[in-house]
Amino acid sequence: MTLNIAGKAIETNPQGYLCNLADWSEDYAEKIAAQDGLKLYNDHWELILYFREYFEENQMMPTMHKVVRELGKKGMSFHEQKAYEKHIYQLFPKDPAHEVCKLAGLPMPQPDD
Repeated sequence: MTLNIAGKAIETNPQGYLCNLADWSEDYAEKIAAQDGLKLYNDHWELILYFREYFEENQMMPTMHKVVRELGKKGMSFHEQKAYEKHIYQLFPKDPAHEVCKLAGLPMPQPDD
C-alpha cells in the first residue's frame, strides 16, 4: 500500500508496517494513528520513541516486561508495575507491542513462542 505523507510516497506492507524503516517520520505515525482511530498524546509518543531508540540500539523490539521496568518509576512495586502495564493497554487497546511497532516504523514483532 502506498501512503502520501508530506508529499512523499511511503510504501507499507499489507498489515500497514513500513517497507523501508528510513521512511519513518512523526507525520507517518500521526497518519497511521488516525487510520487506526488513535489520537497521539505525550504518553503515546513516549512509547513510540522508546521503541525506536531501543530498536536502534539493540536491533530488536523490547518486551513488555522491559518497557514496564524501563519506563515505569524506578523501584516500582509489583502492583504499580501492573497499573502501568494497564495504562499501556489503555493507550493501545488492541495489542500494544504491534501497535507501537507499527507507529514507530519498526518491523512487525514476531509471535511469542
